[in-house]
Amino acid sequence: MCKKIVKGLFLLGIAVLYGSHGIHAQYKSDVWVADCGDGTYKNPVLHADYSDPDVCAVGDDFFMTASSFGCAPGLPILHSKDLVNWSIVNYALKKIEPAGFYSQPQHGKGVWAPSIRFHNGAYYIYWGDPDFGIFMVKAKDPFGKWDEPVLVKEGKGMIDPCPLWDDDGKLYLAHAWAGSRAKFNSVLTVFELNAEGTAPISDPVMVFDGNDGVNHTIEGAKFYKRNGYYYIFAPAGGVVTGWQVVLRSRHVYGPYEVKTVMAQGDTDINGPHQGGWVDASDGESWFLHFQDKGAYGRVVHLNPMKWINDWPVIGNDSDGDGCGEPVSRYRKPLAGKRFPVETPAESDEFNSRKLGLQWEWHANYQDVFGFTSDMGYMRLYGHILSADFKNFWEVPNLLLQKFPAEEFVATAKLKVSAKDDGQKSGLIVMGWDYAYLGVEKLGEKFVLGLTACKDAEQGSPEETAVLAVLEPSARYEAGLRPNYEREIYLRVKVEKNALCRFSYSLDGKTFTEAGKVFQARQGKWIGAKVGLFSVAPCGKERGWLDADWFHVEKAE
Repeated sequence: MCKKIVKGLFLLGIAVLYGSHGIHAQYKSDVWVADCGDGTYKNPVLHADYSDPDVCAVGDDFFMTASSFGCAPGLPILHSKDLVNWSIVNYALKKIEPAGFYSQPQHGKGVWAPSIRFHNGAYYIYWGDPDFGIFMVKAKDPFGKWDEPVLVKEGKGMIDPCPLWDDDGKLYLAHAWAGSRAKFNSVLTVFELNAEGTAPISDPVMVFDGNDGVNHTIEGAKFYKRNGYYYIFAPAGGVVTGWQVVLRSRHVYGPYEVKTVMAQGDTDINGPHQGGWVDASDGESWFLHFQDKGAYGRVVHLNPMKWINDWPVIGNDSDGDGCGEPVSRYRKPLAGKRFPVETPAESDEFNSRKLGLQWEWHANYQDVFGFTSDMGYMRLYGHILSADFKNFWEVPNLLLQKFPAEEFVATAKLKVSAKDDGQKSGLIVMGWDYAYLGVEKLGEKFVLGLTACKDAEQGSPEETAVLAVLEPSARYEAGLRPNYEREIYLRVKVEKNALCRFSYSLDGKTFTEAGKVFQARQGKWIGAKVGLFSVAPCGKERGWLDADWFHVEKAE
C-alpha cells in the first residue's frame, strides 16, 4: 500500500487524509476548475450533476445539498468558503427510506429537491419522495453522522419542500406537487409544522396557482423572509427551458405578487432556475442554481443577486427591467479574500476502509455488493442477474460517480476473478442508454467485449461486439473448480457532447481502442455516470472484481 501511495503522489499530486479508518487517497484533479485564479470564476462552478441544489450559510462556511433520487448514500453534503470552490464532505443519508423499497434500483424515485437550513444550532434537510411523502433529517455537525430520517408527512405527490422559521417562532413548510403522482401540478402550498419540525399541525393552503397560462410547472419552492416580506423562490416553465420566479407577500399564506427575476435571455445558458439564495458574510447576495446539460446532468451555476425595491434581481440585468440573465464569468464572492482551489474528489486509490465520497451505488448498499479493504483494493462481487434478464436497468450494485466535466478520461486498473462461465466485470457508462467494456469468462479464457444498450428502461436487449480473447493472468485451484483471473486496464475518454471512446490495455502503457464511439445519455432525472460493475448469470455463484485504482484525469 505504501508503494501505491508514493506512486499516486508522484503522478497526480494527491491529498492524503489520515484518520481512524486508515489512509484514504483523494486526488485533486483539474478536469474542471471554476476558480480562474484572478479573482473571477467561470460557470458552472460545478460541472457535475448536483441537481436541484440548495445552500445555507453558517458563519464563514457554506453548505450545499442536492437531489440524489434512488442513489445511495443520499443527500450529498458539499462545503465551500467562497461559493466557488467546493468539496464533497459527507452524506446525510446512509440509506434511502424506506430501506427495503430502495434495496433495488428505483430509477427517478427517492430524494427529490431537498432544502438545507440551519436553525437553533442544528442543520435540517427536508426533501420530498413523490411516492412516500415529505422527510426530514438533521444533525448538529454537518461533517458527522446525521440523525435517522423522519417521515414528516405521508402521502403521494408532495415534492420540493422548504421550511421557514418565522420571527414569532412558528414553522412553516412550502412545497410543490408532482403531477405524475398527485395527478395535478403547477401549484404551491404551505402548511404549519410543530415546533420540532416533525409533523404538520395545519392543513395545506394553496398560495400560488401556476395554471395561469404563464408559470406552468412551477415547483422547487424555497421559502425566505426579508424586511417583513415572505418570499418563495420557485422555477417555472420546465427543466430545460424554464425561468426563475419569485413570489412576495406581507402574509405567509398570501396573496403573493409574482415576478420573473432571471431568464435565459440572449445567453446560451438554458433553463437557468431552481436553486437557493444565500448571503455571504460581507452582506452580498448570491444565487446557486442548475442548468440542464443532458447527459452531463444538472450542473451548478453561481449568479450575483441584488435587491431593488424589495425584489431580487439575479444575474446581469443590462436593460434594467428587473429580470437578469445568467453570467458566464464574474468576480468571486468575498472580494479580496483568497481561498484554496477545491473540487469534489474523483480519483480513488481504494486504500481506505471507506469508499471515496464521489461514489454512489444504484440502490441501498448491501453487504453482498462488496467490500473495501486495507489490502489496497476494492472488492466488487457479481450481482446475480434475474432469470428473465434483459439489461442493467435491474442491477443495484453499480458503483458509479458523476461526470465531473465536459471532457475527461477515466482509467481503472482491475483484476477479474471468475469460476463460472458468464461471470462478467468491467467499466461502464450508465444512463437510459449505456455501454460497458466487460471481461467475461468463457471456458478457460476470457472474452473482452464492448456492450451497448439503447432505451434500457424500456427493456431493450444488450448488443455485444467481441474485441479480443484473453488468456488468464493466473489460474489456481479453489474448491471444486479452479478460479481464473485476468488483470486489465480499462479506460473511457469522454469528449464534448458526451461522446465516449472506450479502450483497454494489458500492460497499462499501450491502449487499444474498443469498438464504436458511444453517445452517453442521461439517466432518469440524473446525468450519465461512470464506474464499475460485476454481474453473474442467474443460477451461478458470484465472481468478483478487484479494483486497484480508478483515476480521473483531464483529457489531452
